[in-house]
Parts: sequence; C-alpha cells; structure tokens
Amino acid sequence: MDGIFMNRELSWLKFNERVLEEAEDKRVPLCERMTFVSIYQSNLDEFFMVRVGSLQDQLFLGDKAKENKTNMTPEQQIEAILGEVKRLNKRKDAVYAKLMKKAENYGVRLIDFKEAGDDEEKFLERYFDQEIAPLLSPTVVGKRQPFPFLRNKEIYAAVVLETKSKKARLGIIPCTNNMLERLIPIPFGQGRYMLSEDLILHYVNKIFKGYKIQGKSLIRVTRNADIDADALYEEDLDYREFMADLMKERRKLSPVRVELSREMSGDVVSLLCRYLKLDPKRVFRLESPLDVSFISHIQDLLRKSQDLFFQKRVPQKSADFEDGKSLIEQIKVKDRLLSYPYESIRPFLRLLVEAAEDKNVISIKMTLYRLAKQSKVVEALCEAAENGKEVVVLVELRARFDEENNIGWSRMLEKAGCQVIYGLEGCKVHSKLCLITRKAEGKIEYITQIGTGNYNEKTARLYTDLSLMTANEQIGLEATHIFQNLAKGEAVHHVEKLLVAPHCLQSRVLDMIQEEIEHAKRGEEAYIGLKLNSLTDKKIMEKLAEASCAGVKIEMIIRGICCLIPGIKGKTENIKVISIVGRFLEHSRIYIFGAGDRAKYYIASADFMTRNTVKRVEVAAPVLQEDLKKRVKGMFQLMLKDNQKARWEDETGCYRHVRNEDVPLNSQEELYEEAYERAAALDIQKSEVYQKSQGLKARTTDNLHTAL
Repeated sequence: MDGIFMNRELSWLKFNERVLEEAEDKRVPLCERMTFVSIYQSNLDEFFMVRVGSLQDQLFLGDKAKENKTNMTPEQQIEAILGEVKRLNKRKDAVYAKLMKKAENYGVRLIDFKEAGDDEEKFLERYFDQEIAPLLSPTVVGKRQPFPFLRNKEIYAAVVLETKSKKARLGIIPCTNNMLERLIPIPFGQGRYMLSEDLILHYVNKIFKGYKIQGKSLIRVTRNADIDADALYEEDLDYREFMADLMKERRKLSPVRVELSREMSGDVVSLLCRYLKLDPKRVFRLESPLDVSFISHIQDLLRKSQDLFFQKRVPQKSADFEDGKSLIEQIKVKDRLLSYPYESIRPFLRLLVEAAEDKNVISIKMTLYRLAKQSKVVEALCEAAENGKEVVVLVELRARFDEENNIGWSRMLEKAGCQVIYGLEGCKVHSKLCLITRKAEGKIEYITQIGTGNYNEKTARLYTDLSLMTANEQIGLEATHIFQNLAKGEAVHHVEKLLVAPHCLQSRVLDMIQEEIEHAKRGEEAYIGLKLNSLTDKKIMEKLAEASCAGVKIEMIIRGICCLIPGIKGKTENIKVISIVGRFLEHSRIYIFGAGDRAKYYIASADFMTRNTVKRVEVAAPVLQEDLKKRVKGMFQLMLKDNQKARWEDETGCYRHVRNEDVPLNSQEELYEEAYERAAALDIQKSEVYQKSQGLKARTTDNLHTAL
C-alpha cells in the first residue's frame, strides 16, 4: 500500500523534537526543562553513533539499497537527516539560551570572557595558569606530529596557527580531563561561573607561543558505534574476551559528525574534515555548549529552590502484596502485576531474595539485558547460587553501550557459582523473563515473572513498565522450554500461551489482526489497541492498514518511531496514533486484540520493530486474570485521554498537541495519584486491622479478669 509509510530515521527525529518541546514548555519547571535539553543531546549523540553510523557504513560499502518503506537510498536518508538536525539544533540553541537566562534570576550565571570584569579576568588568568595549563597536552600537527586521535564526544580546542614562515598549522588541545573542574566558580560576584573549555580557548595564545592565532574553535567529534559483533566473532575465541576487545575497537571507529562552537573559515573546516575523513556537510555549528552534561551541576546549585523541579514522587507500596507473608505463596493464590514507577520494584526484589533462601526452590533462571550500577538483582542471584540453588543467567553482552557493564556482571555471577550463558548467534536476547522452579510436597511448581522493562532499580523509578508474576503452570512450562532452548543456543518455535520472538510472535500477532479483520467483515465490533515504543515492522504495518480498511478500530500509543501514518482516507483512516512524552519515559508494551469480553491482553518486552519481531528473543505474556485485565485496560484508556503530554499524529505525519475542552489530564500524574491513593487505603486497612486486634486483646483480658 503506497503513501502510508514514513522513513524510520525521520520519524525518530520527530520523537526527539517532542523531547525538545518539553524543554520549551513553560509549564515544566525550569531545572526539568534543562534536563530535557540534556536528553535531546544525548539522544542525538546516540542516533548519530548508531543510525547515521549504519547508513555511513552502507555508503562506504557502496550499498545503494533502498529502505523498504519509503524507497530512500542511504545517501538520501543522510541528506534528509542533516537538514532536519540543523533545524532542530537551532531550536535547541534558542531554548538553552532562554533557560540559562532564567537561571540568572535564581543566582546562577554562566559567563563568557567578554562579560568578565577586571578582577574576574585576573582571577581567571591566574586560575588558568595554575590549575589548567599544567594539565594540558597540546599538539601541533605537522610532518613529525600526526593528527591526534580525537575521542568520541570529548571536547577539543582547534586552533589555526601561522608560523613565522607564514605556514598554516593546526593546533589541538584536549579539553576533557577528569582532573579539570568543568564549571569554574568565580569568586567575585556570587553565582558566576565559566566553563573550563571556554577558558582554555581564550588563552590558547599562552599555549601556542611563537605562533600567530588565525582562528580558533571548540570542536566535538561523534564516532560511529555501529559494530556487528556476530559478523566478526570466530567460534574458537572466548566470547566474553572477544566482546571486551570489540569495545576497545569501537572507540576507534570513523567519525560521523563534528560540532563547532563558532564559525571557522571554510578552509579550516576543509582541513579538519580532511584529517577526519569526513564530509563537510557533517559539520554543525552550535551557539550552545557542545556538551551540556554540566547542566546537572547547575541543577545542584539550584536544588534548594524546590519550585524549579518536579514535585517529588516516590514509588508506592503495591496493594497487590501483603507485608510479612511469603510472596511465593501470595503469587500461588493469584497473579500479581506491578506498574513502575508508580509502584515500587521491591516486591520483585523480595521475591528473588525469598527464592534464594527457600529450601524448596530448585532453580532460578533469568535473562539480563541492562542492570543498575549497584544491582540487588545480581546480589540475590549470587546469594541463591551460594545457597546451593541452580542459577542460570543469560547475560546479553551485546546490549548496546552496556556491554562492558554486562561483562563485569557475568564475571561476578560466574564467580558466585551461577551458570552464565550469552544468548544466540545473530539474535539478541531482549526478553525480561525470570523463572523460579520449586518442589513442594512432591510436586513441581513454577513462579514466572515476565516484564516490559529491564531488571534495573534505577530505571524502575524513571521508566513506565509492567511486571507480571504468575504461578500459571502452562506459562511456567513454556518458560522452562525457553530457557532449555537458550541454553542450547536455540530459540523456541512453538508455544501456546506466550508469544516468543523470533519464531512465534510476529506470526501470532498477524493472526490476531486477521481475527479482528474477520470480525469487522461480519459487521461485529473489532478493536486493536497497542502501546509501543516504536513501530517499524512492515508486515505488521501493512496488516494494520488492511484492518483499518476492513473497519477495525485501531488505537496506538507509540512514544517514539512510528513509520505508519494514520488517518489517510481509504488507507489508514481508522487508525489513531498518539505519543506521550513527559516526566517519565514511556516504556511499557501492551497489546490488546478484540473488543468487549473476547479482548486478549498481553504485556511484552517487544516493540513492533523488525529487530524485535524477527531478530531478537522477546517474550509477550497474556494477562489472564480478570481484575488485571481490567487494570491494564484502565491504564490504556487513561493514556488515550491524556491532553497534557500527548501529541496526536495527523495524516501528514506531523505531531500536534492534544488540545480539547476536557478537564486537564496528565496520565502519568494521574497514575501516580492512583498509586498513592491505593497505598494510603492499604495503610488505613492495616491500621483498622491492628486496632481491631488490639480491641480484641483488651476484651479478652477483661473477660479473663471477670472470670478470675
């Protein structure tokens, strides 16, 4: 079906634009707006490292293959990306300037040298001479001094030098140094600061004595990080050591972008690009600092002004669990569902600790993708192994930008006695699956946890995710089958209740869409609801378009990439797409197929991207219990009503804020309020039970005294 698709890369840039809109939103507290500027930059860095890096590799290999949705060549995609990024960067520069201006009202001002007074200049020069200059390692590029390696995302001062013989030279000074204080406090006039790289750039004449300074700029290089571990791996190598070596190689990959702090002449840019082997079109000039990570220090300075930050929110105690009782026994009674960050991850952590100490537990099996720096999950698994349990952990060493962390965790787990496996060739294991196997009273029991997000205590406070815990025997058997296959380096081909990629998720999803098409053709109510991070799978998108044409009502909440354009008459007119970008990162995946009583509900680790549906091990679990179905449905419908942080996608692929006459509704805040209310009701209930027990005790004592 023609004309219904958007290019993946351009759709992602629209998502990052929505992040930038949060920085521009005056309703968001000042310091939180700064955070969104920082998120915009870190998102864009990773986009260039991975996505533009991949397109650059295709160009280098002479691959002119067109992508399968919009028929754009790699070259056309890069051209479109560069144009869009230049537009967005202007917006980022503008909002950064506004935010820093507002920060001045609260006593924090970032200055450049032309704003410094005489006393401040003297201080800054002395500071440079004593604290900075001794730590610098300048290079002048020449015959005997090759162009230095510029590290990924680090800041350098690039200086055009003229020798006494009128020859042009390029000087390079690294400005990123752990020993340097990035934000320099100026003692004259409270609350004035300067960035160390600006100070270095100002005093380059002190470093390059004997040269005439012809031009200077701060520069920052972004390097390709798209590296195919599976294509390079040889079977006789130790896989973990191979991955460690590969991470070292990744740091040396070719540049994909250069950012400059000020205008430099075309000749200088050409010289720089020649050394870096980079197209001059990939050079971006920024008005804002090249690296805005120092924003966290600005926020620390403003921490006392609570109105500059979001209202403090603490993940609440889940009303699904009772204190002081075995979690395993509670899950055996009925399925339980945790909703992060609104509810705390603690019940799941307690479940792992209980399993580690339970004499009836035979084994704990788990897939790990990204973990917190101080992981209580790993602590519990190590304790279980040390207690003699069989602990099998699949650690995905190819989790992008977490490879080195995961290498470290795998070593720790092995040292504790866990069996560590590393996944499948050509297929990352992205599922969030934990299986606890027990033997009690001669019977095998299973406790299975399936989640939408990582086992990470930090992100469980920042990302919206769902975690289902069940004692369902069939699900436990299927999870056992999955782990048995993973241990053999294989993926499962057939399961009944779970949906498991790469072999039996996409096909089952297509079948369920077809079922809704059949219902619509019979004139019955037909419905599909999807909550995803991204939608790029062409087969699924074409099937959704077919369902739309058949009259199926389709509602999708897609935070990031959406390659299917909704609302096109005669093609996708029955499809509605909204994106929610707010305080918390929307990360949960929910699939709903069917209307009314026949609706099927799933939570999943998988987006509907080709990489998830056919190139990764992913698991979706059915929500079988009626009360939990009702809860998931309620969450989904609440998000559809969001008119504060939701944007709707129109038939041109543009996103617009949802604006209506309804009562203002921020779905994330509403879900947090509900969690607080449930926790408060639980405390009241516990208090009433306690008071009743105390009353009963008092009456018993009185009766005893009367009898005596």
